[in-house]
This record gives sequence, C-alpha cells and structure tokens, in this order.
Amino acid sequence: MRILVVYPYAPYPLVRGTFQRTFHLLRELARHNTVDFFALDEGGVGAPHAHMFAGFCERVHLQPFRHPAWPGMFGSRLAHPTPTTVRHWHDEAAHAALAHFTAGQDYDLIHFCDLVMWPYVKRLPHSCPRVMDRSRVDLMFQTDELRTLPMGTAEKLRRRENIFKLGFLERDAARHLDATVVCGPDDERFLREHVNESANILVLPNGCDPTFFNAEDHPPKLRPNPTWLFCGAMDYSPNVDGIGWYFNAVDRDVRTALSRRRVDIVGKNPVDAVRSHTVIRGVTVTGEVPDVRPHYQSSWFQIVPLRIGGGTRLKIVESLSIGCPVVSTTVGAQGLDLQHGEHILLADTPTEFAAATLQLATDGALRDRLRTAGRAQVLDLYGWPRLGATLHAFYESLVSVHA
Repeated sequence: MRILVVYPYAPYPLVRGTFQRTFHLLRELARHNTVDFFALDEGGVGAPHAHMFAGFCERVHLQPFRHPAWPGMFGSRLAHPTPTTVRHWHDEAAHAALAHFTAGQDYDLIHFCDLVMWPYVKRLPHSCPRVMDRSRVDLMFQTDELRTLPMGTAEKLRRRENIFKLGFLERDAARHLDATVVCGPDDERFLREHVNESANILVLPNGCDPTFFNAEDHPPKLRPNPTWLFCGAMDYSPNVDGIGWYFNAVDRDVRTALSRRRVDIVGKNPVDAVRSHTVIRGVTVTGEVPDVRPHYQSSWFQIVPLRIGGGTRLKIVESLSIGCPVVSTTVGAQGLDLQHGEHILLADTPTEFAAATLQLATDGALRDRLRTAGRAQVLDLYGWPRLGATLHAFYESLVSVHA
C-alpha cells in the first residue's frame, strides 16, 4: 500500500511518550508499505533529524511552523466555531504546503495523528480511507483535567467553552473518518459513549523497544537505600498532578516508615510545582537526562500515581521491559493487560498506594516476581514490530473493503 502520514510534529528525538508511539508506528508502517511523511515542525527543531525519517520513508516534508498566539476569551475566541486548542495548530502556509506535497499523488490510505490535524486532512481531495491515530482523546483528556485539576472560575469557563466546541469537532471528524486508532479500551469506551457508538475503532496499545529497554544488557544496579522513580515529561499536566497527589496524599506515611527512602523525579521541563517537592527529604528532580536507563537500573521500582486517564502508558511498558517493577493507579495502567499482584501492583486510594509502595520497598521476593512476570508479559504483547503488524493488517482490511 501507499500511505500518507500526517503529524503535528516531527517525533524525534524520542523525548516524549507521544513521540515514542508516533515514531515507532511510522517506522513500522514504512516497514510494510510505501510511506510519504508530512509533519509540522515547530521552530525548526525537527529539521536536523529529517534524515531519520528519510531513512525509511519514500518522501519527507517537515513544514516550518509556529503556533499563533492564544486568542482572548472575548472576540475571536467566542465567535470562532473551532476549539482554541485546535486553532492553535492552524497555519495557512502549512495547509498550502500539504496540498502541494500531496498534489498528483495516489494514496491507498491517509494516517494522521490527533484531532488537531483533522482540519488539514479534511481539506485534502483524496478519496482514500482516512484514519486518525489518537495519542490521546482530547475531549476525554480535557474533561478529566477540568474534573481533576484545581483552577479558578475564569479558567473553568475557558475550559468548558473549549470542551463544548471539541464535542462538535469530534463528531464532525467521526462522520468522515473510516477508522480511529486509540491507545486503550478506556479511550474506545469514551468515544463510543460521547462521539459515535458505531465507529470503526482499533485499540492499539503503546509498546516499547525491547532492544533499547533491555534488562539483560542493563541489569538492576540497585542503590543501597530504598529508591523509586517517577519518569515522564514534567510539564505534562497529568504527570504534574500525579506526582503532586503522591507527595501531598501518600508520601508522608511512606517516609515515616522508611526514613531513608529516595524518590527520583526524572523527565524534561520540570515546572515549579514539580521542583517544589525537592524540599522533602530524599527527593531529587533531575530534569531531562541523556539516558533514562541508568535511573531504571538504580531504582527498586517505579511509581505511576496518575489520576487523569487516556493516551500513552509508555512509562509502564518501558519500566517493565528493562526489569523495573511498577506500582500504579488503575488509571495509570489503563489499556495494558497487566494483572494486579502478577505483573504489577495497582492501588487507587492514598492508603492503598502507600501500602503498595511500602510492600514493594520491603519485599524483595515480590519485586523479583513482578520483575520477571512483568517483563515477560511486555515482551510477549507490547513490542513495536508486533503492534505494527497488527496495524498493517487492519489497514489492509480497510483498504480492501474500500476498493
């Protein structure tokens, strides 16, 4: 098949969870098909890495792009039917560049990432199937944020206005799309309940690169004191909220029982709310690191105290792939076939999460069991080649029906 892939960014280097998914699915699609790749390139940061995509794609265009300024609440924002979070990706020069890039080209299928790119793909004249891959479902994500995060009245009004418009745009896209790909069954349930109950949806979880997160090449090198980590982009609101919940509601009981425990918060762009946790004894905020694997090796386990769902679960599959056990909320592990007590520990209340954390910190045999079983499950189910083959087969079936 000949496939056009359209992304809102050039996903390299692999510094964010969404980049992991979009890069590896792009590469796997190109392994099975001929792929043309078009991406917006904010500030030209992707341009130095264009050769990475040219190595497996037939044609590549990274379009220079800058986000427009956020509009004020009154005037252009209220009067415009498109959600502000989607208009933030609008650029007429980019529309023209995509039209030029695809002119005269015959495609069997168009694969694009996330709702923000629907206005671009909708304007293309091609009659082939169009499929949206959702790194997260924005309508679900923003609804969860509104329900969970503290915010003032004005911010709540802005959020509700945007969510209201998102619902209309979601339903508009659903009327035209031939299929949607989501990360987990929670995303699928939300879309069926709130957007289109009869949509053609493939649940394709996130994976990992077991040759990179390889426990055999990077065996545990545990610190002498109990140490656990939280790994993720630390300017991403679910991560900021989750780690805040952990320290505000969970960690006091844990450090009372284990006064010498250490917690490493590892990830790029830590906001002030994240850095503030370093006033707590034994807490380190590393910021971006050149290689996360040594942190997995030195940690006894990883905590994933997320309260906002949807989208990627990469920190869990990467952690288990390299042999670092995990304690997570149910929301944090949604969409992954991991059983409590067999592959992972799951806990949702502060008391339960503190108990699970202490259990992992004090029971070496349990850590070993979870390390072995969790890694085996990830290697069996969540390698990118396997996931890519599933997506390719789904697309072959879709194109066959459309022919």
